Amino acid sequence: MSGLMLLFVGAALVNNVVLSRFLGICPFMGVSKSSETALGMSAAVAFVMMISSVVTWIIEYAVLRPWELGYLQTVVFVLVIAALVQLVEMVMEKTTPELHASLGIFLPLITTNCAILGVALINVQSDYSFIEMIVFSLGTAAGFGLALVLFSGLRERISFSSVPEIFRDAPIAFITAGILALAFMGFSGLVR
Repeated sequence: MSGLMLLFVGAALVNNVVLSRFLGICPFMGVSKSSETALGMSAAVAFVMMISSVVTWIIEYAVLRPWELGYLQTVVFVLVIAALVQLVEMVMEKTTPELHASLGIFLPLITTNCAILGVALINVQSDYSFIEMIVFSLGTAAGFGLALVLFSGLRERISFSSVPEIFRDAPIAFITAGILALAFMGFSGLVR
């Protein structure tokens, strides 16, 4: 496998942002009750993750490093992500109001989604080139979407199952997420 393909597979499966790095748990647990909302959230997170990764990478290498303003990195990255989330929210409200309504409070929470900030920080801390940053961000977005959609399917299936009272809702969701994380650990032999 080529280096870029390994980077993509590693980001999507082996080092899955939710199931391995434990970033982005809030939307993972909150929006995963329905496959439709999970797909919408996956698309919104992927869009914001890709755009914010590109913008933050450019800001890092064009402004922050040359001017030795590294101490502003987190603040600048959070502001960029917040602005992009506002843009996505406005577009979604105009184009797909039903999806916008179904995502509810979780759409503005993308602003504080640590997976998006985490990917932007990992990109610059790993000194990825522009192409590597794009591939890593695509892989991470794909892995986030895959985990979210799989988990939502499992939660929908569990909702029709006979679950003991004490395990209903959050407990069974966390147990299922743990088992899903174990399943993703099986991919660790693919990439070193």
